[in-house]
Amino acid sequence: MKIVIDDKIPFIKGVLEPYAEVVYKAGARTTAEDVADADAIITRTRTICNENLLKGSSVKAIATATIGFDHIDTAWCEANGTAWSNAPGCNSWSVKQYISAALAFLAEKHGLNLEGMALGVVGVGNVGSKVAEVGKALGMRVILNDPPRARKEGSAGFSDLDRIISECDIVTVHVPLQKEGEDATWHLFNEEMIGRMRPDQILINSSRGPVVDNKALKSALQRHLLKGAVLDVWEGEPDLDPELVSLLDLATPHIAGYSADGKANGTSMSIRYISQQLGLPLTEWSATGLPAPVQPLVFELDADGKSTQKTLSEAIFHSYDISKDCDALRNDLGAFEKLRGDYIVRREPSAFTVRLRNGSDDLARRLGMIGFKVEQI
Repeated sequence: MKIVIDDKIPFIKGVLEPYAEVVYKAGARTTAEDVADADAIITRTRTICNENLLKGSSVKAIATATIGFDHIDTAWCEANGTAWSNAPGCNSWSVKQYISAALAFLAEKHGLNLEGMALGVVGVGNVGSKVAEVGKALGMRVILNDPPRARKEGSAGFSDLDRIISECDIVTVHVPLQKEGEDATWHLFNEEMIGRMRPDQILINSSRGPVVDNKALKSALQRHLLKGAVLDVWEGEPDLDPELVSLLDLATPHIAGYSADGKANGTSMSIRYISQQLGLPLTEWSATGLPAPVQPLVFELDADGKSTQKTLSEAIFHSYDISKDCDALRNDLGAFEKLRGDYIVRREPSAFTVRLRNGSDDLARRLGMIGFKVEQI
């Protein structure tokens, strides 16, 4: 039995070796020759799993350790008997952390009082629903847009994109990439949609690059038709437009979901799926031994004399200083893939305990909504 694995997937080396020949390859360099005699592939977004890669191979199953799966030609796989799976929700808490840090950064940079401001969440699945919790924890008025869910569950609680564009101060996008159909998201934010936004609005995209027309966004920022924007995902990545990068509030190398916890979840889900498909005894396996970050996992936070927003921001930045990821990319755009492959150890708020001094019960509750464990002292 042979399994080909993307060599940047963490916590996986040595796990499958007792049961199969394991070949580790750079995702973007995995070829048809590599997988011709393979029984399974465990991958990330850089391996395009389509007919060109798979035709004539012995691949029975593909697992991607990511939420997104537009790199897998699912129709071809299903027509040719190749089972496949993604890892829905694996890094949703990580993206929640990323958006928390982005909102705190934007508030600090632009002098925003987030309390009472409107946050539009476009796409309310595993990720978007957690991002909505962040908005509420920060005191924001949260407006949700998710047409598939609205059709299935009823329109109560959901709004159309027109309302998002007209009312929200910050719009954050969390949809899958879908090129066709009623819920197509390719260039969902195109020239016309971005053109309808106001000069006091901010757009955040951490879903898939082509959901936002990057040329249209650059033009809008150049003409000051938006207050700002944050991109973690890009059209044409890893080749970025330097002008666009220079115009953004935050530019990061597709790492919103790259917490150690999120990666461990994705790896665990992939191992379990491949084990089910190939009859291996690892159907309940979970990654262990997650590394500790450089900052303390238990830290004291004194709220005396500080606003709620300031205190929450201090906690968020302790767990994740998003500006460092932005600075690293701006300093070397050509290092996009290296920054992803050799990403820092980032632990999610759930790994941290806040020892809160002089804080109210409401503040402790909000810290808990963001994901922290809280001890009031």
